[in-house]
Amino acid sequence: MSHTTQVPHRRTVPGRRAAPAAPPRARRRPGSQQWAAWAFLTPVTLYLALFYAYPLYRNLDLSLRNYTVRSFVRGDAPFTGLANYRTVFDDPTFAPALVHTVVFTAVCLFFQYAIGLALAVFFNQHFRLSTTLRALFLVPWLLPLIVSASTWSWMLNSDSGVVNAALHAVGIDPVNWLTSPSWSLTSVIIANIWIGVPFNLVVLYSGLQSIPAGLYEAAALDGAGAWRRFWSITFPLLRPVSAITLLLGLVYTLKVFDIIWIMTRGGPADSSTTFATWSYQLGFGNLLPAFGPGAAVGNLLVVAALVFGLVYVRAQRKQALT
Repeated sequence: MSHTTQVPHRRTVPGRRAAPAAPPRARRRPGSQQWAAWAFLTPVTLYLALFYAYPLYRNLDLSLRNYTVRSFVRGDAPFTGLANYRTVFDDPTFAPALVHTVVFTAVCLFFQYAIGLALAVFFNQHFRLSTTLRALFLVPWLLPLIVSASTWSWMLNSDSGVVNAALHAVGIDPVNWLTSPSWSLTSVIIANIWIGVPFNLVVLYSGLQSIPAGLYEAAALDGAGAWRRFWSITFPLLRPVSAITLLLGLVYTLKVFDIIWIMTRGGPADSSTTFATWSYQLGFGNLLPAFGPGAAVGNLLVVAALVFGLVYVRAQRKQALT
């Protein structure tokens, strides 16, 4: 006895054609997906290799060889190992440059973050003209650094600067902002803070937008004041944004060169010399350039940035695990 299986007939609406059966989907082979992934990664890999890995390698090679102008052109500089680093450490400029770099970086980071956070909280109130004022605060960030540094050089000029004119108007003696060893570092710190505040304002203001307004309303109902809401809600929830802001600010501040060079050229008497300006001065600021020691100083800055970057990554991993 044979059994036949009847296939149910599809109902067709009168006047309509039956939809054709969809063809089976072709499965993608794993190999094609890998090739597509490599195709997308190739431009990024080439960019990183050409503009990051190779310059770092060349800078490391410069610091390990005795390069002169002639050997730099011919490419036959002898290998000297860590001799350039010993030269840098034994140089009398090393200790002052290290202190100036630490002071310049720490003071700029603190005031840029503190002022940027205060302005971000202020503009987060969404009062009238807040958008216009926030846009005006971005002007220092948008200006070319050479324009900003030249403007501050004119404002802090000992004879014709507007800052000394304002001090004279209130009965204070003029200050040699750019020509006095006691004030030159302070002058470049003030200029760099002014330039870096808008970046902190933008990033921290974006972080404030992600905090739910309901948290502030609940805290206000519990009787928490503005200061208490800031320390209990705003500041803790801004920690991830604050960490990346401080890290980017640290990397940027460590390599600040143009502002210092235009305003004081690291002087007078190396009173505002940092590792960035000293590296340039060694490599390009003399008739007989010292390429090796200049590259060694630059590598010290790279190592410092890498150390702080690794500390940030480790802190982020610990925070993700907790």
